[in-house]
Amino acid sequence: MNDDLQLPRAARIFVSFVALLRANGFSVAPEQTTSFLAAIELLGPRSLEHIRQAGLATLAPPPERRATYDRLFDIHFRGAEAIEQAEGEDEETVRLQEEGRGEDEPPLADEANESGLAAARAEALVERRFAQAATSDPLRKLSREAARRLPRRRGHRRRRARIGPFADLRRTLRDSVRNDGEVLRLGRMRRRQRPRKILFLIDVSGSMKARTEENMKLAHVLVQAAGNVEVFTFGTRLTRVTPALRLKRREQALNAASFLVSDWDGGTRIGDALQAFLAVPRFGGYARGAAVVIVSDGLERGDPAALRDAVAKLSRRAWRVSWLTPLATSPGFTPQTEALIAIQRFVDDLVDGGSSAAVVAHLLSLGTRRAA
Repeated sequence: MNDDLQLPRAARIFVSFVALLRANGFSVAPEQTTSFLAAIELLGPRSLEHIRQAGLATLAPPPERRATYDRLFDIHFRGAEAIEQAEGEDEETVRLQEEGRGEDEPPLADEANESGLAAARAEALVERRFAQAATSDPLRKLSREAARRLPRRRGHRRRRARIGPFADLRRTLRDSVRNDGEVLRLGRMRRRQRPRKILFLIDVSGSMKARTEENMKLAHVLVQAAGNVEVFTFGTRLTRVTPALRLKRREQALNAASFLVSDWDGGTRIGDALQAFLAVPRFGGYARGAAVVIVSDGLERGDPAALRDAVAKLSRRAWRVSWLTPLATSPGFTPQTEALIAIQRFVDDLVDGGSSAAVVAHLLSLGTRRAA
């Protein structure tokens, strides 16, 4: 390649946007890239919206991935400015109601639970940046084995099988015609196996700050490996981060999530967060029949009764509820905190969540378990 074939500097940002789309699973032919550049030249363009519309017309993203296209466009051309919500909070974020006692003064971001060892109640709104690091062995294992070992459920549709509880009368009659009306073998059918929904709830409060980054990386791998995963973070707010984690590249996904979540390393109000989750019908529907995995230390500063009631309601909707806490350091773990004691009888699993290896091992073991 010689210097004569290098792209003009003004065109590089548009070609790199096409490369970003390809990296996130969009099919873009070279001819479409050429048409995209020609459309931009034709339009001027006078605004970013002109560029967006030119991309929609020439790169032709599928309708079901329009939201992903828009998010990638904003990240590429507008950066962090596009992700911040200028007109209030996003509909995917629920701010928890404070009782208004008056004695809990919100701390400054630099003063908010520096140790990360104690639970706090007050809200601290901070931003967080995630370091670029290599994928660990547990995360590679989850990506490799998720399709085969994550929990599944019986679907309503049926498929042919050698052994099954249902008779395949249509196939049996069709075969009998070929054998002059004799039924030599009765066809069988069984229900198809479909992936079960997974609801992943991550505690991002100050007491969990040492595990937040690894838990978010794990959530990204889980969303990429299985298509029916919903991820929420909670601290003093409840935030749905699934759309951000659907971006294929981990650095871009975590960067998008960092702007969606505003209560990193803040207070701990688990009961209020779960009550708010159940109060939104669309959110509560994600838990119906799902494997619910809550990663939290359970250091609740609010009323344990609210947490107990929320977990009880969640357990009635879900297929299985697992609570993963870094405090469960041994197989015979016995909860000592008031909150974990209150919810113990409503959860199916109360196990170690202090490392990525432990969380991954539990997720992959769910495929062999049944609801209690």
